[in-house]
Amino acid sequence: MSSSQAAPKSNQEDYKLKDTKPELGERWPHGGQRGGSGWIYSERATSTYDLVEQMFYLYVRVVKAKDLPPNPVTSNVDPYVEVKVGNYKGKTKHFEKKFNPEWKQVFAFSKDKIQSSVVEVFVKDKEMVAKDDYIGKVEFDMHEVPTRVPPDSPLAPQWYRLENLRGETRTRGEIMLAVWMGTQADEAFPEAWHSDSASVKGEGVYNIRSKVYVNPKLWYLRVNVIEAQDVEPQDKSQPPQVFVKAQVGQQVLKTKLCPTKTTNPMWNEDLVFVAAEPFEEQLVLTLENKASPGKDEVVAKLSLPLNKFEIRLDHRPVHSRWYNVERFGFGVLEGDKGNERKFSSRIHLRVCLEGAYHVLDESTMYISDTRPTARQLWKQPIGILEVGILSAQSLQPMKTNNGKGSTDAYCVAKYGQKWVRTRTITESFNPKWNEQYTWEVYDPCTVITFGVFDNCHLGGGSQQTPGSGAKNDSRVGKVRIRLSTLEMDRIYTNSYPLLVLRPSGLKKMGELQLAIRFTCLSLAHIIYLYGHPLLPKMHYLHPFTVNQVDSLRYQAMNIVAVRLGRAEPPLRKEVVEYMLDVDSHIWSLRRSKANFFRIVSLFSGVISMSKWLGEVQKWKNPVTTILVHVLFFILICYPELILPTIFLYMFLIGIWNFRFRPRHPPHMDTKLSWAEAAHPDELDEEFDTFPTSKAQDVVKMRYDRLRSVAGRIQTVVGDIATQGERFHALLSWRDPRATSLFVIFCLIVAIALYVTPFKVVAAVAGIFWLRHPRFRSKLPSVPSNFFKRLPSRADSML
Repeated sequence: MSSSQAAPKSNQEDYKLKDTKPELGERWPHGGQRGGSGWIYSERATSTYDLVEQMFYLYVRVVKAKDLPPNPVTSNVDPYVEVKVGNYKGKTKHFEKKFNPEWKQVFAFSKDKIQSSVVEVFVKDKEMVAKDDYIGKVEFDMHEVPTRVPPDSPLAPQWYRLENLRGETRTRGEIMLAVWMGTQADEAFPEAWHSDSASVKGEGVYNIRSKVYVNPKLWYLRVNVIEAQDVEPQDKSQPPQVFVKAQVGQQVLKTKLCPTKTTNPMWNEDLVFVAAEPFEEQLVLTLENKASPGKDEVVAKLSLPLNKFEIRLDHRPVHSRWYNVERFGFGVLEGDKGNERKFSSRIHLRVCLEGAYHVLDESTMYISDTRPTARQLWKQPIGILEVGILSAQSLQPMKTNNGKGSTDAYCVAKYGQKWVRTRTITESFNPKWNEQYTWEVYDPCTVITFGVFDNCHLGGGSQQTPGSGAKNDSRVGKVRIRLSTLEMDRIYTNSYPLLVLRPSGLKKMGELQLAIRFTCLSLAHIIYLYGHPLLPKMHYLHPFTVNQVDSLRYQAMNIVAVRLGRAEPPLRKEVVEYMLDVDSHIWSLRRSKANFFRIVSLFSGVISMSKWLGEVQKWKNPVTTILVHVLFFILICYPELILPTIFLYMFLIGIWNFRFRPRHPPHMDTKLSWAEAAHPDELDEEFDTFPTSKAQDVVKMRYDRLRSVAGRIQTVVGDIATQGERFHALLSWRDPRATSLFVIFCLIVAIALYVTPFKVVAAVAGIFWLRHPRFRSKLPSVPSNFFKRLPSRADSML
């Protein structure tokens, strides 16, 4: 019994945030003293890597070679360079028939994994059939390699004579090299070949490097379709009934059908699209005639480039314009003139690019940027966010490689317009990235999102575990941190649980270690922002409908995913969608339960307060009730103290709660999310495709369950409507006797309150409400009985 109770408790502990104490800052690679205990703790501006643990690498820059000897047999040479440090080997690409090749490639070997005291650089001749020929080599003693600490200038490469296996240098050619010891702060680090990923071959090399991506610049394109003139249908015997279809890329919107059949239809409708710079698509408008219930015929067509439209920076309307619309003629009598273009009609449009809106590509619950599209409307940043992505611990195997479980993990962070992706650490369940990134902060009430993924595009013979998808990078977990919950100028070093909800249930995939610092640039500006809207003012002056917001957000997410997927290396669609919560609107019984209990918890304070007042009212604790009587009479005698007392009480509560304030950033809460208590069938439904791909009997069972849940909600909504209608019935004369009684009662109360001082009325009401239980009846009160007898419209419903 005790062991079964201990298991859930240990799980809860495992799902919590943990404090870590990494050795952040810079130090000398050979353990020398700098600062305190070999660490640099100087001013922040002197170091851009003070939120990560220093990682030391041996760098070998291979620049070029000259005067290489030809092969005695072929009289040519196909050279390449092999850099060997212990068991690690890195190779450059080979050139065909080139005696003076240039490679310009850097190799980085992790110092912690080097088990050799010698660095060997071989130049070899590529052979198609036989073993590659040896041309020459250069050796370096590890103890003699110089150390470079940024911001020192890069180490200048030098020419070295190639030696043969016996150490002779006779006519073997020369190679230009630079060898030094550095850290991940080195400029050569991002583009270098890494010994951590020595097993990656071919095109997979480009998918393991760290990169910074920038969101495409998104605009809302507003097309106000006003009217058209001289619309000429193919069938001229009757006037057309026309609507306009507008298309930008994959986005298609239609106006309503003109209610009357006329050659001069009017709509005056707004169609809103999402467009991204550089503008690759055009606005394509087609006028279509409802020729019959199942047939729409194209009457005319118009294509307009997006970069020709006016940019609007405020609420003032832009100028409208008439556009000539052309059509292709069709008909039996036209014969070969079917492709002849002739003037048909014109259309009246007001089109603009909205620069004063923020294009929402993520949920407003987790929004990371609130700036409008037009850069000239941006304010100054209020702070700097610095993040050190340190490492991950105890990751689960995501695929099998040569029969063994493995994970090739990388981390993605998204805040504002900037995405970052760390390098991929191959075949490691405890990868160490130690990469630091910086963002400008324009609003503190924003969220930074981190996601850890398994790279499945490295080539080789690896296979994903069942259910993880064929070619998609697998999700390992996600972390969100709201900046407003962080104290300013404090470094947070924590280990966050990486939790993933699957059809089989909740699973912890590992932990992500981060170091975060939010630096304030202007406290006055932050205080100013707290009194202003979260989004730009155009969202409130000319708001979109709820359906428009959802549709536009979905289109914006698609555009961002496509554009970032075209980068090199690509930030793949499944990664972008997971980071932007593309499926947050999908129905989930688990999430509905969680939201219901969130609402219940909000009213817990009100419920506990009402219980306490009930105990006071029933004299459960006579001393407390007497003190409440005294306070009540003081407030009756001095009513001007009521509001000051309320605000003073809230001030004292806030000061008292300061002692118990959260010390850590919030993280994914499994209890709040109802992740552990969810039934397997509920999770299976949550991860079902849309439309469903389940068997008919499963869909029927879930439909019946949904009807049952909806029936309870329907009952609650009906009860709320009934109470509201009873209030309305007090003066509506639907029950003439009840309304007569209430009207007479109101007259009597009005006269009594007019002649009686308010303090007397309040004192009498308070004494009556706080009266002793022996003066109470267990039956409902007269007002309650009267109210419950009032009619509602429920009896008029079918």
